[in-house]
Amino acid sequence: MNSPNPNSLKYRFTKGLLKALARINKHQPRSSSSSSREIQRRYRRIKTAAYASMACAVGTRRAWSRELLWKIRNQARNGGVLRRIGSTSTSAHYPMKKRSQKKPVEAGLGRVDELRKVVPGGEGMDTWSLLEETAHYMKCLTTQVKVMRTIVAIYSTT
Repeated sequence: MNSPNPNSLKYRFTKGLLKALARINKHQPRSSSSSSREIQRRYRRIKTAAYASMACAVGTRRAWSRELLWKIRNQARNGGVLRRIGSTSTSAHYPMKKRSQKKPVEAGLGRVDELRKVVPGGEGMDTWSLLEETAHYMKCLTTQVKVMRTIVAIYSTT
């Protein structure tokens, strides 16, 4: 079996995530409380750990990772909950309004604006940079899902 490439994104993400999960597990209360509040708290910690591990694996080369790390640091400083990643307004939590009939060019620009809300740090980017960042962010999210599915598969068989 080949040894994993320590420079690969997948390897760096997995290493960071496993360390973070070990820290979360270490701080788990000893009582077997599975209250709704405790489950939500652990869910948020795991979600934050996954995003932080992904952003750290990429480093500061990408705008989305810088934005994500900044949000996580501020969340830790403020003691708050990490809200919706990539969203700067609360309007993203409400259902979308019916689309009006627009010209194709206007509809395309509206989609770019929607994309700016989804990709962390996308608010200040030009369209070309936004598309590049989106492609990389999607690649990293795909890697994140694959790694987390593998972790679940390993631990669900033991």
